[in-house]
Amino acid sequence: MHTAAGVEARLPIRSDMDLVWVRQHVRQAAARLGFGLVDQTKLVTAASELARNTLVHGGGGQLEVSLVTVDGVSGLRLAFSDSGPGIPDLDRALSDGYTSGDGLGMGLGGARRLVHDFEVESAPGAGTTVRVTSWAGRPPRPREEA
Repeated sequence: MHTAAGVEARLPIRSDMDLVWVRQHVRQAAARLGFGLVDQTKLVTAASELARNTLVHGGGGQLEVSLVTVDGVSGLRLAFSDSGPGIPDLDRALSDGYTSGDGLGMGLGGARRLVHDFEVESAPGAGTTVRVTSWAGRPPRPREEA
């Protein structure tokens, strides 16, 4: 399996206007990579929810956008990071139907369903980083364990 990645942009998330810029940038980057309209919309919707969480619950932070290629398949990896209070109960926050009521109403679980790969690192008092990856077309095959 051959993997290549490069940071394409770092965007601040400090205000509602930054949420608009995040959505626009993610849509444009996905379109440039050849994502279809439905896949663009899924990724932008997930990015919008995660950016709002970064702002509202994390007190602001940043989005790092990376272009990734695995075995010739292109994708976008989005990493939302904050230095906020962290997620006290990650299992509950990821459960279906859980929402704080401040976002789009889909919560982390909903955002997770809209992307191919989803990972959260969070600890009370240490902030949160959520990384998601979506692929243009079919996701690369997982590496087989030896």
